Amino acid sequence: MGVTILAIESSCDDTSAAVVKDGYVLANLIAGQDVHMSFGGVVPELASRAHQANIVPVTDLVIKKAGISVSEISAVAFTRGPGLLGSLLVGTSFAKGFALARNIPLIDVNHLHAHVLSHFILEQGKESRIPGFPFLCLLVSGGHTRIIILKNHLEMEVAGNTIDDAAGEAFDKCGKLMGFAYPAGPAIDRLAATGNRHTFRFARPNVKGLDFSFSGLKTSFLYFLRDKLAGDPDFIEKNKPDLCASIQHTIISILVSKLIKASSLTGIKEVGIAGGVSANSGLRRELVLEGKKRGWNFFIPPLEYTTDNAAMIGITGYYKYLRKEFSGQDVAPLARL
Repeated sequence: MGVTILAIESSCDDTSAAVVKDGYVLANLIAGQDVHMSFGGVVPELASRAHQANIVPVTDLVIKKAGISVSEISAVAFTRGPGLLGSLLVGTSFAKGFALARNIPLIDVNHLHAHVLSHFILEQGKESRIPGFPFLCLLVSGGHTRIIILKNHLEMEVAGNTIDDAAGEAFDKCGKLMGFAYPAGPAIDRLAATGNRHTFRFARPNVKGLDFSFSGLKTSFLYFLRDKLAGDPDFIEKNKPDLCASIQHTIISILVSKLIKASSLTGIKEVGIAGGVSANSGLRRELVLEGKKRGWNFFIPPLEYTTDNAAMIGITGYYKYLRKEFSGQDVAPLARL
């Protein structure tokens, strides 16, 4: 009969459900929340309320789309953390209730672990490239920027971490200063394609080892715009493509240089990226070029698995199911996991 996992993801502002059978995604659905755009960021209380409204219809629809019956589900996997506590609580409570009602195992999943395992998602009828081990992954999103060494599907080591802000936050905050709506990363990426990345230069942090820092870059960009706007109130509108290209180039350069250093220090040639910022076309292009130059076996997840999604929770839950790593009904969500 195989192993069929119902997966629930509710760490931030996307309510997602997926069905994964024997490592293959049968269906993956995401309900977004446009309500946050006017606030320039996710409002936790609004997010949790939207999850409550979305989680039942999304789960019902994904089971129908997968073409399975509820009786075929072997276990329920859910995001325990990290994330917004109110949002996590909705997903955790639903998963616990579903598992209890069906008398099936409950599997808690680390959201960051799942992002890395997005590289191991299989799809029916599609040829998939799967990394070998050890696997070196740059996890880069709105809330996290880390370099992770994956020893096998369930054993990881954090080789580098951000000491303050994440790369995705730098994109969004700099974008907000230029007048972009949240999330600003995709808009910056689009405009950067028409700008000159060498027009403006911004401060790059000097952080030892494999750790990251982006708070200084945000401050540098803020003061740069403040000074330019004092002399020309229309400076941003006149230079927006070049500003986007220059700030994106700066962030990408920081990320790429650290990943190159990590590969050199560890000798690992199985290299990939994951997380929401891995959808950035400039970052993808730059790392593909570096990968060819340095002999990497380089991996990029499909765009639909870069942002928060339940398929990555499901594949992680599948490997945990095989090792019988189950949770009890007393499991609680953790904002910082």
